[in-house]
Amino acid sequence: MRRDGREGRNLQEVAFSAYGAAAAAYLIFGLYALLAWRGGASGYALLGAIAASCLWALSAALSARAPDQFPLELSGLADALRTGAWYAFLIILLRTLSERPARWPALIAVLVVSAQVISLALEASGLGTDLALRPVLGVWLGQAVFGLMLVEQLYRGLPAASRWGIKPLCIALGAGYMFDLYLFADGSLFGRLDADVWAMRGLAHALMLPLVAMSGARNPSWTLRISMSRELVFHSTALAVSGLYLLVISAAAYYVRFFGGDWGRALQLTLLFAGLVLLGILLFSGAQRARLRVFVSKHLFPYRYDYRNEWLRFTQALSSASRGLDLGHSVIKALGDLVESPGGGLWLREADGRFAMHARVNQAPIDVVESADSPLCCFLERYGWIVNLEEYRLRPAQYGELRLPEWLSAMEGAWLVVPLQISDTLIGFVVLSAPRVPFEVDWEVLDLLKTAQRQAAGYLERMQVAEALLEARKFDSFNRMSAFVVHDLKNLVAQLSLMLKNAERHKDNPEFQQDMLETVAHVESRMRGLMSQLQEKRSIDPPRLIDLVRIARNVCASKRGQRPEVALADDTAGPVEVLAHPERLERIIGHVVQNALDATNEDGKVSVRLAGVGSGRIRLTVEDTGCGMTPEFLRERLSRPFQTTKASGMGIGVFETRQYVNEIGGVLRFDSELGRGTTVTIELPVGGRGGPVQAPDMETMNG
Repeated sequence: MRRDGREGRNLQEVAFSAYGAAAAAYLIFGLYALLAWRGGASGYALLGAIAASCLWALSAALSARAPDQFPLELSGLADALRTGAWYAFLIILLRTLSERPARWPALIAVLVVSAQVISLALEASGLGTDLALRPVLGVWLGQAVFGLMLVEQLYRGLPAASRWGIKPLCIALGAGYMFDLYLFADGSLFGRLDADVWAMRGLAHALMLPLVAMSGARNPSWTLRISMSRELVFHSTALAVSGLYLLVISAAAYYVRFFGGDWGRALQLTLLFAGLVLLGILLFSGAQRARLRVFVSKHLFPYRYDYRNEWLRFTQALSSASRGLDLGHSVIKALGDLVESPGGGLWLREADGRFAMHARVNQAPIDVVESADSPLCCFLERYGWIVNLEEYRLRPAQYGELRLPEWLSAMEGAWLVVPLQISDTLIGFVVLSAPRVPFEVDWEVLDLLKTAQRQAAGYLERMQVAEALLEARKFDSFNRMSAFVVHDLKNLVAQLSLMLKNAERHKDNPEFQQDMLETVAHVESRMRGLMSQLQEKRSIDPPRLIDLVRIARNVCASKRGQRPEVALADDTAGPVEVLAHPERLERIIGHVVQNALDATNEDGKVSVRLAGVGSGRIRLTVEDTGCGMTPEFLRERLSRPFQTTKASGMGIGVFETRQYVNEIGGVLRFDSELGRGTTVTIELPVGGRGGPVQAPDMETMNG
């Protein structure tokens, strides 16, 4: 197996790297298996086999690196130990899994391992000539044959229903013994081992470790708590295929360089570059990844899907819509990923009952609307079936009375029609495009899609309900704003009506005429402001520091001519500024005063008093001797909108007053007794000490 010159040194480096990588792989897997071990003979035997394999790979690497210090016979002895360890593991499995007697296999295993040790001793004694080497290699060939026999007995001895758990192990060990069979059969034929094949032997055996781990995860009886997810198997398989591909490319490049003469190095670099580019294309190709995923799921697992991971991925895809992605796109992508579909279109039920395209992914726009009573929608809602368009074209009778619309029959690339149902009510459907690779739609796929579509339908229904609720809130806000405006208009109309009533008696009085002109101008200004407020949906003036004393005087002046007269008492001894909207503050104080006037007879009293209360606050009190209110009305109905005791009232003045007073940091209190009158107290912070007030839009003001 030894070569001279540069070629021999290069081969030693290759063998050292390959066996060293194998030793590292066995060591890592051994540590993982040790941590997962929970006792038991099978697990113990597996740990021993892994440890012996790690020792063999390490000794072979050292023999390749320094053959003078670590002779090849030393790695052969470790190889014999490894062979015995794996034999022991297989024999224990034969006894524990298949419950068949394992005496004769155990005896033969002992003989084979003993023959290996004896052959190593003969070779170490100097008898290893080409003629004597053939029996030695024959012994090693026999160990591979016997290993294959054990694997075959283990696989055939199990019932068909139980082979799923042991199949990966049988594939891994069978492949390793087949490799040894080729190596030692070739050596027995030609009287020497193929150095190139021997150099890669350790790496070839280490590549089978993922399959061993998979069987460990499938067999709790080994007492190894190993968990192998589909993602790990997929990526491990992809890594192994990529490594094998690179080895083939490297070997081809080596021989191109060796036989290429002067062009050898250039051709080698070109081949390596082309191989890496092709590998990158394969790794980033969605179609190739899909093919590998389907292959792994079909041949290595009893079920096509890892339902835990699929459901977590599906839920994550739907919840991603909350981070700015459209929920419709998320639904299409989540359903498509389950069946390797690159995209499709989503149709949702509109308010008029028809279904229109709401979202699309990798799909051309289709301006088509499907009525709720169409054959397609009636079929989907009645049966909830997933329509496979390929199957429908071949065997339409399986779908009964279903008749596809022309637009769907002509839709390029359409594959599956997935209904979206909530409590047997169709809220939409998804048309998925053809998959990236041939994909079999069996019962498992249909069950998963049916479950997933109900989850997606729930998300979409909540989205539609949220949008409807938001729209209803906008209308409610606008209606509430309109109610406030109408309430103000009612008060302005009352002022004009009173003025017209008094005009018949005082129309010739110049003072009344002047007062009438001022009232009309005031009403016109207020009405214009209300119209602007209604059209622009926002406050017509920003908050600013205003004199509360002047506002109170303006309110009292606007009530001239009404009976009883409003008496103003000012105990502040000067202007008092508060941060508010002038128009709105004057309006809500006017509401309170007007309510007091409406509740009081002409011979009664209505007074407005301003007084400081300390701590930077001012108190405005409106007191009347009117009819008053009951404690039940004060407690249960006063502050609720559209609740009033007046025959012509709208019941929103107090609601608006309390809302605005709270908004500017004030406090509103009512003290009333039936038949004795009412006292309304408004306390406000002086100079905006209650906190800065920003100008809200009308929706905020009324919401």
